[in-house]
Amino acid sequence: MPVYIGKRLLVAIPTLLIISVFVFSLQKLLPGDPILAMAGEERDPAVIEFLREKYHLNDPVPVQYVRWLGGIVQGDFGISLRTNQPVLELILQKLPVTIQLAVMSMIIAFVIGIPTGILAAVKKNTALDYIANIFALSGLSIPNFWLGIMLILLISVNLGWLPASGYESIFVDPVRSLQTMIMPAFVLGTALAAQLMRHTRSAMVGVMSADYIRTARAKGLSPREVVLSHSFRNALLPVVTLSALLFGELLAGAVLTEQIFTIPGFGKLIVDAVFNRDYAVVQGVVLCTAAGFILMNLIADVLYVLLNPRLRAAL
Repeated sequence: MPVYIGKRLLVAIPTLLIISVFVFSLQKLLPGDPILAMAGEERDPAVIEFLREKYHLNDPVPVQYVRWLGGIVQGDFGISLRTNQPVLELILQKLPVTIQLAVMSMIIAFVIGIPTGILAAVKKNTALDYIANIFALSGLSIPNFWLGIMLILLISVNLGWLPASGYESIFVDPVRSLQTMIMPAFVLGTALAAQLMRHTRSAMVGVMSADYIRTARAKGLSPREVVLSHSFRNALLPVVTLSALLFGELLAGAVLTEQIFTIPGFGKLIVDAVFNRDYAVVQGVVLCTAAGFILMNLIADVLYVLLNPRLRAAL
């Protein structure tokens, strides 16, 4: 297993390097000049030249990239052109918020989507299967921003059960933090649950028609043991793949949901950075998001080996 993980890391490093080239290069194609915005309305040429020298924007693009990449290797993601804060400090402030929202959303998605998918597969072509598919179609069709607004009107405005917006760190006030995050997590989790339900159902239907499942039933195993111990375990691989991708998407930030519920996560950070032409912040956030995707794929690969005896034997 350590050798396998090492090989996957060797693939991940050049992948991240290529991504960094694209991130840095595409950032330069954004319209507008952040230095002109920083220089103020008068835009004194001396001030503009000073700012360009300060942030090394007069250097050739390859030189800028090498300097930026060298700083990242040392843990220096640069300085925000807008707030004059270290980008790494901004990322570390927003990352726990995004991780909390992503974890809560995935928990809700797992609790709703996987049992529903199993039930729909076991009760294939019955009323329960049709109801589950209607739920999945609804979860995929309803926009997150609309569901979020409806939840705010119903639960916060009319019933007064939960705060409509805001955020409190789970390390400062855990109860208040859960109260502020449960609605946005539910909004995201229901959409993810719909996708998990469809993939779980599809995988389970395929596995339950296999010969070894018929053999397990012929041996007299209980339906519960056949479904959970044999069918579901072998149907987990596509579910693991989808879960890794969905969690990676959540780490990138749920822009609309964070805006509606005023959550200071990655989504809001990158939107503000793009609007303000804050190159360093955009580059840092996108690179961290890419690293998150690569990490989730690495975890998925490890889970494949743990769940599949044939892969373990091959290794």
